Amino acid sequence: GGIVMRKLAVAVTAAAVLTAGVGCSTLGRAAFEQPVVHLRDVKVRGLGLTGGSLDVLLSVYNPNHYRLDATRLTYKVALAGDSVTLATGALDSRFTVQDRDSTTVTIPVSFTYSGIGTAGKSILGTGAVDYHVMGDVTVASSVGNFTVPYSQTGRFTTTGVAR
Repeated sequence: GGIVMRKLAVAVTAAAVLTAGVGCSTLGRAAFEQPVVHLRDVKVRGLGLTGGSLDVLLSVYNPNHYRLDATRLTYKVALAGDSVTLATGALDSRFTVQDRDSTTVTIPVSFTYSGIGTAGKSILGTGAVDYHVMGDVTVASSVGNFTVPYSQTGRFTTTGVAR
């Protein structure tokens, strides 16, 4: 009877190890909290006769107890209820967000008036416009890789972002 008991004990131990392994990976995913991306500021670097350039400053906050390494950030900057797309693109420069901390990411945006059309030019000419910044950020962490969407709207004035 000893052999049967030993085989049963091995089977139970193996089952416990396997279940624990599965439990850890699902626990890891459940323990991942999405980074919070919000728009900090939009700084106009220059407006000329043909177009302009501005810096979109995003704040990326990491609520987790471990650091996140962002590998890619995509963005789309739209104006006036998404009727005019000012810029789209991806930032492949890596950045790290330490645990329970935030990092500012600067997206340099250049545009031409011909690219955004007469509506875009008149919107920018009024000096105040509703904007929408959206995209996603891909992060690597000790519990896996995640792609997190973000979306933020606000009002932009040529003197800065209205709070």
